[in-house]
Amino acid sequence: MTNWTAFDAAAARDADARIVDQFAADPDRMSRMTVEAAGLYLDLSKQSWTKSAFEACLDLARSAGVEAARARLFGGEAINSTEGRAVLHPALRAATGADFHALGEAVSAEVDAVRADMAAYATAVRSGVETGATGKPFKAIVHVGIGGSDLGPRVVWDALRPLEPKIDLRFVANIDPRDMAEALTGLDPETTLVVVVSKTFTTQETLANAEVAKAWLAAGLPETGRDRHFIGVTAAPDKAAAFGCARTFAFRDWVGGRYSLWSAVSLSCVIALGPDVFEAMLAGAAAMDDHFVSAPLHKNAPVLMALAQVWNVDGLNRPARTVAPYAHALRRLPSFLQQLEMESNGKRVHRDGSPVTRQTCPVVFGEPGTNGQHAFFQQIHQGPQVVPAEFVIVAKTHADAPESPLWSNALAQGQALMLGKTTGEARAELLASGADAAEAERLATHKTFPGNRPSTAIVMERLTPETLGALLALYEHKTLVEGVIWDINSFDQWGVELGKVLAKAILKDLAAGGPSGTLDPSTASLLARLM
Repeated sequence: MTNWTAFDAAAARDADARIVDQFAADPDRMSRMTVEAAGLYLDLSKQSWTKSAFEACLDLARSAGVEAARARLFGGEAINSTEGRAVLHPALRAATGADFHALGEAVSAEVDAVRADMAAYATAVRSGVETGATGKPFKAIVHVGIGGSDLGPRVVWDALRPLEPKIDLRFVANIDPRDMAEALTGLDPETTLVVVVSKTFTTQETLANAEVAKAWLAAGLPETGRDRHFIGVTAAPDKAAAFGCARTFAFRDWVGGRYSLWSAVSLSCVIALGPDVFEAMLAGAAAMDDHFVSAPLHKNAPVLMALAQVWNVDGLNRPARTVAPYAHALRRLPSFLQQLEMESNGKRVHRDGSPVTRQTCPVVFGEPGTNGQHAFFQQIHQGPQVVPAEFVIVAKTHADAPESPLWSNALAQGQALMLGKTTGEARAELLASGADAAEAERLATHKTFPGNRPSTAIVMERLTPETLGALLALYEHKTLVEGVIWDINSFDQWGVELGKVLAKAILKDLAAGGPSGTLDPSTASLLARLM
């Protein structure tokens, strides 16, 4: 049972502590609050905790049973309690010959076999041995999926894609026909491979888009050999085959959607990037797994990241967090984290079904730097709400990087959030710039920055397959730790279901010619207007 007593006492005592003052108060702060793991360097020294609050957060993790929960995850126990499933995404990136078990069943040999099949198929496609119906090699892939079947592979492709890819990879997730139209524009059915990704092969949006893609292929290809253009990735291979997929790559139900990019869900990326790139990404994630399992809590990167968030959310009542990757290749990271964290930990009941009495997952949002600096950074610097920031910094983003590096902006933003600028400093600057006393007095408060706003920096030398894998695994384990502390199930997602059910009912009303008597007045009126 999580013991919040010391945590709450620390929050009450240290709520107004100035971050900048803590460096003098705790000479060991930098060594205490920085950690290196799997090619990443984390600096949490600009977080809003004192030394004693930091220790209270560690005690909170111990009392919540983080270490035991970690062992249950890697041991393949049913930590997804509402669905009675293991959660074993670490097994997907373990080295060949590992020995993972899901609910007692050995699974590593199957993982190795699927990974080998993916590599063999990808190699055949990339080399031109595997061709389409007319004998032409594949030059493009259209990846059809949504949620975890889309966001994970999409962030991987954007992060690692070459400037001139050998095989073009396009993604379709939105059921709006415009999304599919954009993806298919300029493509030739003879050289296009469609990969349909759905865990259950019942997802409405994915199947609707897959039907459009199938019709597009049928209009441009002979029937013989056409099925070679249509591949399924699923935990329900029978349904994929019935839908028309000539070949399927399977994964098991212990692979959660938002944790599935390590599986056959990323088949499109394996083909487009090459098996060696994918294997290197798996190795980077496995290195973070090893760190998470072996490092003590006070030097454990995912644990410290989680504690910083819990401290901000539950200790200091800060219900939002922004993530700013200072690398264009990581532009999809905030969207990926929105699903990973908010779908996992946006819960209102404990694991036993009782209502939560504290806040859980914050709102996660973000944009790449420096784009965000010209948008919402205004609010995080001078708005009345304190929004903790996370800067993901890549030292060398491109071979032709300019002399003034991108990361200098990230360092400046973190420093500015912490230090701020007093009204007196603003007034003095205005006077020094030539403003008269009245003008300086009028503008000084507008140019005041409260400061004392926390941030975390995650630094890597380059964005490589290994560091990308480590980064994504870091956030996965962070999400687990937070769920354990909040005593919620991070691995179900019932919140996405109700809207799906009601959408099907509305479609039935549409087919019937109008609103049914079961609709509320507002929804009925909107349906009538849209018909």
